[in-house]
Amino acid sequence: MIAPPDRDARCQCGQLRATVRGEPVRVSVCHCLDCQRRSGSAFAMQARYAADDVGVSGETREWSRPGDEGAGAVFHFCPTCGSTVYYCLIDYPGFVTVPVGAFADPHFPAPMVSVYETRKHAWVSLPADIEHHD
Repeated sequence: MIAPPDRDARCQCGQLRATVRGEPVRVSVCHCLDCQRRSGSAFAMQARYAADDVGVSGETREWSRPGDEGAGAVFHFCPTCGSTVYYCLIDYPGFVTVPVGAFADPHFPAPMVSVYETRKHAWVSLPADIEHHD
C-alpha cells in the first residue's frame, strides 16, 4: 500500500506552515456564525489530524474563543498576514485542525460531516451521503 503524500498548509505570505502526514481523521464543514466570521465565507471547512502527524514552522500568534457547545478553540495565525493556519479544539486534546483552504488543494477530500446546519445559507448544497447535524 502506498502512503498518502504529505500536505502543506500555509498562510498567505508563506511564513507560517503546517505540514500534515497521511489522511485526516475527520473533514467537516461548520456553518456556525463564528466560523463564518473566521473564514470570511458562508461556512468553514476544516480537516482534523492526530497531533503527531502535524509539523508546524514559522512564527505564530494565538487567539482563543469559547465554543457554542464545548470549551472552545485556540487559533494559531500568522502575525504578518493574519491567516489562520491551524487550531486546537480544547475538548479534543491530541488533535490539530487545519482550515482546508490553507492547503490550496482543489483535490482535497470532501467533507464527512456538516454541523450547525440551522445556520447554513439556503443556497449551500452538500453531498447527501455525509453526516448532517443541526
